[in-house]
Amino acid sequence: MKSLIRLNPGWSILPIVLFLCGWEIVSRLDIIPGHFFFPPFTSVVRELYSLAISGVLGENLLCSLVRVLIGFCAGSITGMIIGALMGWKDVLNEAFGPIISILYPIPALGWLPLLMLWIGINEALPIAIIFICSFFPICYNTATGIRSVDRNFIRAARTLGASDSRILTTIALPLALPNIFTGLRLEAGMAWRVIIAAEMVAIPTGIGALLMRAESLMRVDIIIVCLMVLSLMCLFFERLFIYLEGRLTHHWSQHAGH
Repeated sequence: MKSLIRLNPGWSILPIVLFLCGWEIVSRLDIIPGHFFFPPFTSVVRELYSLAISGVLGENLLCSLVRVLIGFCAGSITGMIIGALMGWKDVLNEAFGPIISILYPIPALGWLPLLMLWIGINEALPIAIIFICSFFPICYNTATGIRSVDRNFIRAARTLGASDSRILTTIALPLALPNIFTGLRLEAGMAWRVIIAAEMVAIPTGIGALLMRAESLMRVDIIIVCLMVLSLMCLFFERLFIYLEGRLTHHWSQHAGH
């Protein structure tokens, strides 16, 4: 049986195909009354094509993508730097740890009303929300990953005369990569969920704004298109970080071994 599954990887697509076929059949047979509120999958695909050809989908997706990339990169880099320092230096962990512990549990969208008052409703608002969404988990995961590194490796490196900066960059960080990438992978998807919510509330452009305009026009097909795009972007970012984790973990592990 295992060999059969290995020889037929396409079987993993079967549940998706069955789901889409069931969706089409249920809608066409009016099992759920009204195509208006439950359009067939083929109608959704046609609307997806129409939005893509007209440029509406691409324009709004680009707006959301730029915000996600800026906020996520800024939050991730800052989180990794501060997390690495906290994980490496006990005094910094004792100083900043309680603050991180207090602020980390607050949902990113919980900051939205406060940020709307502080920075207003503009392009900086969704970026700031994504920064917060990315910073705290990645900071925590980076600090945890570095502090969990086997201290025998660090003591051995110091015995051989390695400096603290060299130990941090060639031993501690490579061994903490699984923790760091776990945070990056999870928060990349979360960043898309947060940007959609922020755009729905306060921003006139982006996938979230397009979704809200579709809701006001009762265009269920466009709403489903937006949700499909959101799902695909979350999946793409997750797969991207899985790929990068495999490449970097392999490379850095070999480097640390030397």
